[in-house]
Amino acid sequence: MAKTGENVVRIEAEALRELADRIGGPMAADFQRAVDLLDCCAGRVVVSGMGKSGLIGRKIAATFSSTGAPALFMHPAEAMHGDLGMIARGDVVIALSASGETEEILNLLATIKRLSVPLISLTCDNLYANGAKRSTLAQAAEVALDCSIAQEACTLGLAPTASTTTMLALGDALAMALAEKRGFKEEDFADLHPGGKLGKRLAKVSALMHSGDAVPRVTAETKMPDVIYEMSRKKLGVTTVVDGDTLLGIISDGDLRRLLERRGKDALELTAGECMTRSPRTILPDSFATAALDLMEQRKITSLAVVDAAGVLQGVVHLHDLWGTEMV
Repeated sequence: MAKTGENVVRIEAEALRELADRIGGPMAADFQRAVDLLDCCAGRVVVSGMGKSGLIGRKIAATFSSTGAPALFMHPAEAMHGDLGMIARGDVVIALSASGETEEILNLLATIKRLSVPLISLTCDNLYANGAKRSTLAQAAEVALDCSIAQEACTLGLAPTASTTTMLALGDALAMALAEKRGFKEEDFADLHPGGKLGKRLAKVSALMHSGDAVPRVTAETKMPDVIYEMSRKKLGVTTVVDGDTLLGIISDGDLRRLLERRGKDALELTAGECMTRSPRTILPDSFATAALDLMEQRKITSLAVVDAAGVLQGVVHLHDLWGTEMV
């Protein structure tokens, strides 16, 4: 059984290697045309497929949506009973069919053409072989993409296995190429994934920091007994030192311990301005929580002052605040 499993994976891996060679070779121009069509899409990417191709289509639609290209999956059989209303002018349709002759998919062609909606087909037509014959779906498409395979990984050669793997990979390739072309960035991804562990890891510092009255702050003239009181009251292990709203420095509980070791009770006669760490490490409010954690680990500190580009204090983020993101 282990040998069978190994063979399945090797067959599918070989099919993917051949697909990659086509994308980088004879299919490069068609792939670029497909990405350009998707980039010009003013509506949504409508993905359709029947059976196993439909299951792959649902995932492809989800990938487009999660990377900034609004998409939906339309079941081709349900489409003939009212769901054709999902397609509108301005959309682009991606139709999946291994044979290119799936009846339910072909029934959609008249509506797609009537609405002048561009069609991209993903079929297992061996489009670049000598004497290759195009399926009905591939012939009807503005761009026909080839996810053909040498063989299915099924020992009977019947169950869609390698073919659905190449369809999925080709759909992912289109989605990722489109995202790159549109300049889709990490912060855009974060905006679309606010929930779950991924969303927590992509949380912004502004969503985690202490702000307003929760921020410990003193002036440069504040005496150390009042500095200690402010640190204890706000319970973040630090206090900021400000001039108005401009950050001048920070005093941490570690700074306070070292100061008392050196100066003893005389330290209580000093002011915050005499004891603070000037030009402390800070972070911008729109930075990712991961960036805050990296900076804390590098500097071996537990708190960061959050300031805007002008150096105006916005808040304080503490290591404890990052625990809920499941990064720590």
